Amino acid sequence: MQTFHHGAVAEIPNTSRGVYAFAVNGHVDDDTSEALAKYMNDVFDRQEKVHMLFDLSGYSGSDGDALLDGDVLKSRLRSLSHVGRYAVVGAPENAERMIRVMDKIIPVEAKAFPTDSVDKAWAFVGAQPSGQY
Repeated sequence: MQTFHHGAVAEIPNTSRGVYAFAVNGHVDDDTSEALAKYMNDVFDRQEKVHMLFDLSGYSGSDGDALLDGDVLKSRLRSLSHVGRYAVVGAPENAERMIRVMDKIIPVEAKAFPTDSVDKAWAFVGAQPSGQY
C-alpha cells in the first residue's frame, strides 16, 4: 500500500483500507498542501467513500495561500462527497470551532478531539493505528 509523506505531513498506517490518517508535525508549506491534495484526489478517483483523521498535535502553522491552489480547492470540494467521517485531533481552538460549525452544514460528519482523546478519534473513523506514529 502506498503511503503519503511530504514535509510536515505523514500518513499513519492503520487497520482499515478505507481510512486515511495523517500526522502533522511542524509547519505545512504550500508544496506539502498541494502534494496532499493530489494524493487525496487520486484516492477519491479510486474510492467512493473514505474516512479521514488528522492528528495536529505537532502542528505549528501553514502557508495560507495554499488554499488558492487548484488541486487543493479540487480536493476540498471533492471531499464533500467522498469523505464520510472526518476526525481532527489537537486542533487549534479556532479550527475546532470551525469544525463544529461545518459539521452542521456540510454532508461530512466532522468532529474535533482533544489530544488526550486520540483513541476516541480513531474509534470515530473505525480504525486503529498499525504501530507507533
